[in-house]
Amino acid sequence: MPTVAHPHIQMLDFVEGAKQSTGLTVIIDVFRAFSVACYVVANGAERVIPVGSLEAARRLAENYPDSILIGERDGRKVPGFAYNNSPTEIEAVDFQGQTIIHTTTNGTQGLVNAPAANEVLTGGFVNAGALVAYIQRQQSQLVSLVAMGSSPGHLAEEDTACAVYLKAALEGKPLDFETIKQLLRYSYTGRKFFDPAEEWAIERDFELCLQLSRFDFVLRRQIDRNGKLSLQKIEV
Repeated sequence: MPTVAHPHIQMLDFVEGAKQSTGLTVIIDVFRAFSVACYVVANGAERVIPVGSLEAARRLAENYPDSILIGERDGRKVPGFAYNNSPTEIEAVDFQGQTIIHTTTNGTQGLVNAPAANEVLTGGFVNAGALVAYIQRQQSQLVSLVAMGSSPGHLAEEDTACAVYLKAALEGKPLDFETIKQLLRYSYTGRKFFDPAEEWAIERDFELCLQLSRFDFVLRRQIDRNGKLSLQKIEV
């Protein structure tokens, strides 16, 4: 049988990893940025604009009077924003035709800090199957998987686990997802969703962020002539 050629895969972390990423790059934020982005797009959003700073988000909202602000800092909803960065909050919201402006502590920072990447996708478990299929279809020789972490310089087990899961799938060595999910339930970043003291961390968010391959599309970063980012939905 012919040998199947697999891409060279580099594993990177944090904003610094995004800055170093090359080739086809996947910026991973499982809890919760890029899970939320998928739910928003699945619920009909016409445009999703990821931004790094709160100031940029508010300026954009002035340019798009009917836009909806979604975001968090340190996990909590930003004052004046319509929704927190929570899939539970927006799971049943109809965003048909809406422009969403999205900013988070970690995930969106990666999207705005990957200048050398040929192509940039958002990454999470909710569209992991589509990511693998898309990368294979592109026949990329170099793939960068960037786990954004829970805060600058701090690893998040779910992001690292997603990177490892994608790498294994791309190399034809699939991992058991249920085992990963059980481990994440008791991880440092997973436990908060079951802690009543963390009122902002909704238990259902854990389940919604870990619905493996719920969505059959990827979200690709687009940059217009003015340098403004948006996410393009590509069905796989």
